[in-house]
Amino acid sequence: VDMAGKYLIAFFSPSPSRRTETAAHKIADVISADLYEIVPAIPYTTEDLNWNDRKSRSSVEMNDPESRPEIAGELPDLSRYHTIFVGFPIWWYTAPHIINTFLESFDLTGKTVVPFATSGGSAMGQTTAHLRPSAAGAQVKEGRRFEMGETPMAINSWIAALGI
Repeated sequence: VDMAGKYLIAFFSPSPSRRTETAAHKIADVISADLYEIVPAIPYTTEDLNWNDRKSRSSVEMNDPESRPEIAGELPDLSRYHTIFVGFPIWWYTAPHIINTFLESFDLTGKTVVPFATSGGSAMGQTTAHLRPSAAGAQVKEGRRFEMGETPMAINSWIAALGI
């Protein structure tokens, strides 16, 4: 079955460990998806990502529900894709607001959005529910948190269960 062009994996992977990027590539390898990295217009420094500092950039953004960090460069043309996977690290038990920026940049009517996340230990929690308003018109599937040792078989099982 030729699935090329059906799936796009958009991912935001700001930390030096690049764990979300690793997960995105693993999924892309299994389902032959295209990749798009969500790059912030202003890159995040290690200090920006310090969640223990209430004045760090990520803390300030996450405390403001209206915060929509800008994305650098061209956005992808989503017309070729029916399913968009959106990957990110869990920040404050939800998706970083740049993910809302990404989703709100498109008319997602009739598309399927599948969130996936990496985290040091946080579960998905209400992440999917919080993203739904930013993906108006799309069917937003329940998200999944990825462990570092995900096997292609586990990814295949997850994709099959999504019914996409």
